[in-house]
Amino acid sequence: MTDSPELLEELCRHAVQILDGTRGPVRSVRLRAGDITVEVERPEATSVQHAVAVVEQAPAAETTDPAESICAPTVGTFFRSPEPGADPFVREGDQVQEGQQVAILEAMKLMNPIEADRSGRVVRVLVPDGESVEYGQPLFVIAPAA
Repeated sequence: MTDSPELLEELCRHAVQILDGTRGPVRSVRLRAGDITVEVERPEATSVQHAVAVVEQAPAAETTDPAESICAPTVGTFFRSPEPGADPFVREGDQVQEGQQVAILEAMKLMNPIEADRSGRVVRVLVPDGESVEYGQPLFVIAPAA
């Protein structure tokens, strides 16, 4: 099976839909297709409920594009900065550390932090500031740290 952005997007969307459609204490869902694994985990109760999408790719013999996406964990409005007029959390070309906040996703009046799931370089910001996004929609392309 070949790796593709469409497959990655589909896995992200399914993982988040499983979590959102489940009542009860389910904290994480892991889906795998070929060399791509998508894990969505919901942290224990916090003041701001959010889901963090973690995308892992198994080592391949040879890949043409090692960059990976950070996907939207829910439907909402994408914001690149903490408030209007402020500098964005990250720009294309910035180095990010695993766990670093890279954006905010507003869903049902809750501001959900979006965090990098790995260290690397922001190759591309895929969504304009203030735009509505769907489950599993890729938001950033991150090249793994060397």
